[in-house]
Amino acid sequence: MISFSLSTERICNTVITNEQGQIIYKTKTPFKLAGVRTTTIQKIRPNEDQSDMRDQFDVMGEIEWHILDSSKFRFRGTEVETKEFIPKKGFWGRKRVFTGPDGRPYRWDLKNSAVVVLSRDDGSRTEVARSHRATLGIIGRKRDARLEVSPEVAHMMDTVIMTFIYVEKLRMDEEDAMTTATAAVALVTESEAAAAAAAA
Repeated sequence: MISFSLSTERICNTVITNEQGQIIYKTKTPFKLAGVRTTTIQKIRPNEDQSDMRDQFDVMGEIEWHILDSSKFRFRGTEVETKEFIPKKGFWGRKRVFTGPDGRPYRWDLKNSAVVVLSRDDGSRTEVARSHRATLGIIGRKRDARLEVSPEVAHMMDTVIMTFIYVEKLRMDEEDAMTTATAAVALVTESEAAAAAAAA
């Protein structure tokens, strides 16, 4: 597998490096209190000048995030709504399907185990990419968050990275919403317990 490390799990503002520590992709999303936020994805540019050691990057694509309307991909000179390019599949909408540049169907699954998995959306269901959360090193060694990609889809790596950023952001938003809801329930329960104790 081809392994990429993420400098942070906040996928919209992270640096993605290969196993040699070389930065391959970067994402940046300017902070906005309101309005549309756009994530810019940059990819390292091959350096033809061997004496120039500075990394240079080109914009590979953009994701324009919308809450009520469909988000948008800008990629390879085209703009497409995510509901068309990578629509939901399944009753709970935790699967996202798309057609790769090789013409084959693929599917991202947003797993309950806080990872996302990419597989061929055919009878084989061959897994071709999987994310891993960062570990603190309490058990085993400390590791950054990472994405492992099969060499079978290396020819469409930009598409894999672009769609990974999108589905991982969706998964993170779900996780954040669940954490907020759990905290709110705990706060209400604590307030009710305090009120009951005061009334006793």
